[in-house]
Amino acid sequence: MFQPKRIKYRKAHRGRRRGNSLAGSQVTFGDYGLKATSPAWVTARQIEAARRAITRHFRRGGQVWIRVFPDKPVTSKPAETRMGSGKGAVDHWVAVVRPGRILFEVAGVGQELAKEALELASQKLPVNTTVISRSDGQAASE
Repeated sequence: MFQPKRIKYRKAHRGRRRGNSLAGSQVTFGDYGLKATSPAWVTARQIEAARRAITRHFRRGGQVWIRVFPDKPVTSKPAETRMGSGKGAVDHWVAVVRPGRILFEVAGVGQELAKEALELASQKLPVNTTVISRSDGQAASE
């Protein structure tokens, strides 16, 4: 499971998910990418499930880059606990994803196989996505 090795503060504020992603919005490593079109918190488990879906679909070939990392701690209090007595313990980790962010990149496979694998991965994620290619920077041809 992805999570930071060490962090400056154990617990974080929720923050806001306004606006579009500026950093990480271009396909730079691979040939095809999975681009988010809506904002969400993507958990470490969801990222791992999507990664597994891609690598399984490729069987042996291809290379995968994960362009998001869950570095935000999300806390929760136990069930049936009364109000008060402070903030809960860290429950899981999330990556804050804004529209325009590239989540995964793939290379070393054909366009059809890459598109199928990235669409399988998108079903594991809580964001709306499109498959884009490096050559045109736009949505891969349907």
